[in-house]
Amino acid sequence: MQETVTIVMYHYVRDLARSRYPEIKGCDLHDFREQLGYICRYYTLITAQDLIHAVLDKRATGRWELPANAALLTFDDGYADHFHHVFPLLAALRVQGSFFAAARAICEQRVLDVNKIHFILAAVADKRTLVAELFALLDRYRAEYRLEENEAYYRRIARASRYDPPEVVFIKRLLQRELPVTARERITAALFAKYVSQDEAAFASELYMDLDQLRCLAQNGMYIGSHAYNHVWLSQLTREEQAEEIDRSIEFLSLLGNNTTTWIMCYPYGDSSESLRRLIHARGGVLGLTTRVAIAHAADDPLLLPRLDTTDLPTHQAAPPGAWTTRVLAGRHDLESNGHTE
Repeated sequence: MQETVTIVMYHYVRDLARSRYPEIKGCDLHDFREQLGYICRYYTLITAQDLIHAVLDKRATGRWELPANAALLTFDDGYADHFHHVFPLLAALRVQGSFFAAARAICEQRVLDVNKIHFILAAVADKRTLVAELFALLDRYRAEYRLEENEAYYRRIARASRYDPPEVVFIKRLLQRELPVTARERITAALFAKYVSQDEAAFASELYMDLDQLRCLAQNGMYIGSHAYNHVWLSQLTREEQAEEIDRSIEFLSLLGNNTTTWIMCYPYGDSSESLRRLIHARGGVLGLTTRVAIAHAADDPLLLPRLDTTDLPTHQAAPPGAWTTRVLAGRHDLESNGHTE
């Protein structure tokens, strides 16, 4: 028995070349099948309940025991991709996936801002065009929202990430967290309507699973956990706002018939804070999943477990785990994973 687990993170899983937005950054369905074969060959897939029990046992006995080469598959955001493409493959192999849907997208048929940004970026080939348009919108709203000068924002946040060039990071971070909430919502909505769709509800119904599909996953052995309600940067909220996010997400889990006594939190953007983790623990949350790149270990804070991105794992045709893990993880412990999906 060992005290480590490789937690693998997926977002979009689709036939990218044949989709309406082939530039969306996700895992191609063919690659997913290949990677799933690799994982099943070289790892022992565990369930979310196995990991919860391991952590609870560690609290009681000081030991966290799991099978050798344990792995857990996680799927963020509640996409219809997961029901139509991922679920049938997992069910055929009789292995469990852990799915984390932001409740607002499902309950209100609203496209999350994080996804609006993804599809805006996928719809516009020249990202410099978007930067110029953002600058114009910042000029329009500067007085109303007391915004900084355009170049000040760009100098501060336009830094290349693991997956994205500076201009893409600038667009994402500006619209995710840098601007006042109302300003970024207005600007994101305007760009989404212009470049993607003016019918948000219809787009949401196509993009995300619905309640019945999530219930179907749960009834067939898949795990459903919390991804908060609104998919926002939770550390930026007040304690009262954090409590509302968590409580509403627990209500959502209850709608699905899930266990809300012991459950798993998957942080939007991998973002958390000490006050948030205290709230989660007080409400029965046992594990918290981040986007820090590493293999999870018993010595980790269970509310701050790292994950590997799908791009960190080879396909089943590659050599067994070994030297590649050292290369993947070297120097990456402080990096955000999967900048293309968040």
